[in-house]
Amino acid sequence: MATVTSEVLTPERQPVAERGPAAKAAYPGALVVVEGIDGSGKSTQLYLLKRWLEIGGYRIHFTEWNSSPLVKSATRRGKQRRMLTPTTFSLLHAADFADRCERQILPLLHGGYLVLADRYVYTAFARDAARGCSPHWLRNLYSFAPVPDITFYFRAPLDVAVNRIVAGRPKLKYYEAGMDLGLSLDRAESFRIFQERILSNYDQMIETDRFVLMDGTVRVNRLQTLMRQLVSERVDLARFAPKKK
Repeated sequence: MATVTSEVLTPERQPVAERGPAAKAAYPGALVVVEGIDGSGKSTQLYLLKRWLEIGGYRIHFTEWNSSPLVKSATRRGKQRRMLTPTTFSLLHAADFADRCERQILPLLHGGYLVLADRYVYTAFARDAARGCSPHWLRNLYSFAPVPDITFYFRAPLDVAVNRIVAGRPKLKYYEAGMDLGLSLDRAESFRIFQERILSNYDQMIETDRFVLMDGTVRVNRLQTLMRQLVSERVDLARFAPKKK
């Protein structure tokens, strides 16, 4: 059965050093975020939510992790040459996020849009920390990020999530599998160990960052129904609805 936490993160409830993202500014938009390890089902659920809102004519914008054109080519070259250290990799992702935040996320929030984000700063807090970066340093690095109105954390058991990815990929990529960390010579095993570390880091943020916990093993349609219900309860969707003529 799907479960949820009782509250969403509010700036007043968390010290800045622990909170990470900056306090929410006064803007008419709203930010909905999905997080989770690879294979947790988060992207599928966000896509379904996005299509539902689009069909309803709501003003929305979709953004995803590591998608800035400004940084993408540098990241790709670094991966191809296997030159990325954990810190370099983290800084590239931070630069990517900063570019999208300044060019997309913040302008659209101020413009009265509902922004849907497939992964947010919590991905860095979980994944980059799993690579050995300091959690405190990461929180400080992303302190400019606006606080989401709701952060869904899709959690699936490690074996379930890993099997979903391995079954659907002909070959795991070098950095995706965490091969740069020397966890195992076998890519599948390295990927499993790496994802286990990331999962542990996510779990530690459930309470501190007020994640809305979603059971990633629940049937897709039931989980989507719950997600729509929670978004409708936590976000005033009428603000983003098409204007009546």
